[in-house]
Amino acid sequence: MIVTTTDLQNSFGKYLQLCQNEEVIITKNGKKVAKLLPYTEDGTLGRWLVGEGSPRYNTKGIRVTYEEYLKMTEESENRYEYIDGEIILLASPLYPHQRAVREILGEFTAWFRDKDCEPLTAPFDVVLHRLGDAEKINSVQPDILVICDQDKIDETGRYRGTPTLVVEVLSDSTRSRDLIQKVDLYMESGVQEYWVANPDSAEIYIYVFADYKLANILTFKGEEHAQSVFFPGLKADLKQIFA
Repeated sequence: MIVTTTDLQNSFGKYLQLCQNEEVIITKNGKKVAKLLPYTEDGTLGRWLVGEGSPRYNTKGIRVTYEEYLKMTEESENRYEYIDGEIILLASPLYPHQRAVREILGEFTAWFRDKDCEPLTAPFDVVLHRLGDAEKINSVQPDILVICDQDKIDETGRYRGTPTLVVEVLSDSTRSRDLIQKVDLYMESGVQEYWVANPDSAEIYIYVFADYKLANILTFKGEEHAQSVFFPGLKADLKQIFA
C-alpha cells in the first residue's frame, strides 16, 4: 500500500494497524521516502504472513469510511471486504477451499448455461445495502455468486445489483464471519439464497431468505446432492465437491 505523508499524519493510528498486514510505503511530493513496518517483541521487524487462518489476516477493529476503503483498495494489491464500517483483509485460500469452489462452479456453470442468470466467482466486488439503511455501504467478494440482473452492470464493468444466490466456502479465517455476519448481511440485503460449503465436515448448508427474513435452513451431507430452493433443479454433488 502506498500513502502520502499527509494521509499518514491524518490517520496514523489506522496505518499503524494496517502495517501489521502489509507493507505501507510513504510518499512525499510523489517520491517514495519511507516504509512503515511492524515491530515484534524480540526487536525484529515483523513479516507478513500468508497462511490461511493467520491472525494477521484479520483487521478487526479498524473502522474507516467507505471512501477510505475505496482508496485503500486502489492503492493495495491485497483483497479486502468492507462490512459495517470494518475492513477485512482476505487471506489466500488453501486447496480444499479452491477445490470446493471449482466443483460448485462447474455444476452451476453447466446448469445456468442458456439461462437468464449467470454464475461468477471472486475476486468480484459486490456492493450491498441493508434494508432500511441505504446510506450504509458494504462491499464483499463472495466465492461464487449468481446474478440475474445483468442490467445492473455499469459501463465500467462494475456490478451494482444484488445477487440472487451467493456461495461461501468456509476456511479457518472466514468461518465465524461467513456463518454469522454474512448470514445477516445477505439476508438484509435482499439475497434470496445463501450456500455455505464446509470442507471440514463435508456439508453444505443452504439458508433460504424471504422478505428479508430467514425462511429455512437446509443441511446436506454424505452422498447427498445440495439442491437449490430458489432455482428448482439446480444441485451440487457433495461427494464430488469434498472428494
